[in-house]
Amino acid sequence: METIWFVLWGVLWAAYFVLDGYDLGAGVLMPFIARDEADRKKIYNAIGPFWDGNEVWLIVAGGVTFAAFPGTYATMFSALYSVLMLILFALILRGAGLALREEAEKQSHRAFWDWFFIIGSFIAALLLGVAFANFFKGIPIDAEGIFHGNLFTLLNPYGLAGGLLFLTFFLTHGAIWLTFKTEGELHDKAMNYAGRLWVILVVLSVIFLIATAFATDIYRNYLNSPVLFVLPLLAVAGLLLTGIYIKQVDWKKAWFASAGYFFFVTLFGVVGMYPALLPSSLNPAFSRTIHNSASSPLTLKIMLVVALIFVPLAIIYQAWAYKVFSGKVGGEHSGYHEGV
Repeated sequence: METIWFVLWGVLWAAYFVLDGYDLGAGVLMPFIARDEADRKKIYNAIGPFWDGNEVWLIVAGGVTFAAFPGTYATMFSALYSVLMLILFALILRGAGLALREEAEKQSHRAFWDWFFIIGSFIAALLLGVAFANFFKGIPIDAEGIFHGNLFTLLNPYGLAGGLLFLTFFLTHGAIWLTFKTEGELHDKAMNYAGRLWVILVVLSVIFLIATAFATDIYRNYLNSPVLFVLPLLAVAGLLLTGIYIKQVDWKKAWFASAGYFFFVTLFGVVGMYPALLPSSLNPAFSRTIHNSASSPLTLKIMLVVALIFVPLAIIYQAWAYKVFSGKVGGEHSGYHEGV
């Protein structure tokens, strides 16, 4: 049961990065591609019906960590308290910007909320990458789960490389989404950014894979079970297909290829950590694993039944939402925020 929940844990985090990633990327891109108020409204309308549903997967992933692996959850929110609180505040800023800017009557007030959205998106995108890169690398926790370091300990070269990789993926993913959802000048600008960002993403992906071999033990599981190399190969295939579909201006396929790329990148890192959920860089024996931090077998079984019922319902609802709002967006007020 612990292994099943470990896999579900990784899949849920991967789903969150793929779905909320384009929201975050669109937010960071806004000051570079939005020429006027009409362009900004197009960006908001492109993500407005989906962003809060996408964040459900963050709640689910966090909830699974708490319920299935409470020992890991406790250590994570103790050792990584600073960075996790910064991510939380960034997401709050982003949500406030999204929900409240349409309530403002003056352009200066709307601009104020726009910057909440932009800055919140940037900080969350960067720090999510920093946090997960440090998961892959291992953090300095002792046998009691006490963190021997501070926020700057996490801002190590490998952590920052992970932050840049996540940020660049979110930007690329967001640019593809905006190209798919918009028309006119905004569409053209997003298309140009998608192509340029994809090249940067390829370079950063190569650098990150090489750095991973030196900074982490992730490849150990792959060398012990070579069949697992299918995960990074699928990630590479997704990345290459993204570039091909961008060249072919097939934006729907490009978005799904981009989603597949980062889905398998996340699983590549998670599977490489197995059985650890929070490796210790001080001593592997201090790591929080599926064995020493999991809930009781009965709890895991009950949770699995609940997950098998409600996760498909959430997927069906979100798929319906994407179908309903599948068309191109305009620069008018959509009214989406009234349902938030």
